Amino acid sequence: MPAQAVSVRVAAIALIALAYLANSSLAETQNEPPEGFVALFNGKDLSGWKGLVGSPPSRAKMSESELAEAQKKADDQMREHWSVDAGVLVFDGKGLSLCTAKDYRNFELYVDWKIKEKGDSGIYLRGSPQVQIWDPAISNDVGSGGLYNNQKHASKPSVQADNPIGAWNTFYIKMVGERVTIKLNDTLVVDNVVLENYWERDKPIYETGQIELQNHGNTLYFRNVYLRELPDDAE
Repeated sequence: MPAQAVSVRVAAIALIALAYLANSSLAETQNEPPEGFVALFNGKDLSGWKGLVGSPPSRAKMSESELAEAQKKADDQMREHWSVDAGVLVFDGKGLSLCTAKDYRNFELYVDWKIKEKGDSGIYLRGSPQVQIWDPAISNDVGSGGLYNNQKHASKPSVQADNPIGAWNTFYIKMVGERVTIKLNDTLVVDNVVLENYWERDKPIYETGQIELQNHGNTLYFRNVYLRELPDDAE
């Protein structure tokens, strides 16, 4: 083999090796929470998460044994459709939403997400829909981050701040009482807006509840899910 060809081949191999090391290094730095936060997703498995059982009102009507039985079935189904791949939570587009095993009241939340073309999803807060995630192309160029199911209060983000489809996006979500503030990719898109109770419109949002990564029938990706609980008197 000519010396020039050997050199080109060696250079190509070196570039591949560097790319592999860079990706490995990147994977190692994922899912490590900033100071004061905890990682809801450990980057390795589905510990700390459960399957979806009904809605908050329907769960409240179940006996302890009924809920336990329903939860077992939901967990089994969840594991069929949610998995972990190289530090990323992956949903195959089938099954139901993924829920935190713990309920939360006031909190700050970071979560990275990525969708494919025409993707549609969301983040449920206290078990209630939702901070919207979608491809702006299917929504008349309305971006992600709005409180989609609000009827009386603002439901759309103030600006579109989505990264291109297929790229990672980052939410910062702060919820205190019934009010929510959201940044998408460091841009403020929702400023201290009331999240309405979708399930029971005549009531305020529930005081506590699980956080859910919403199923909407398409492939989804999540990582770097960090949460810090806030005191009841947080501003």
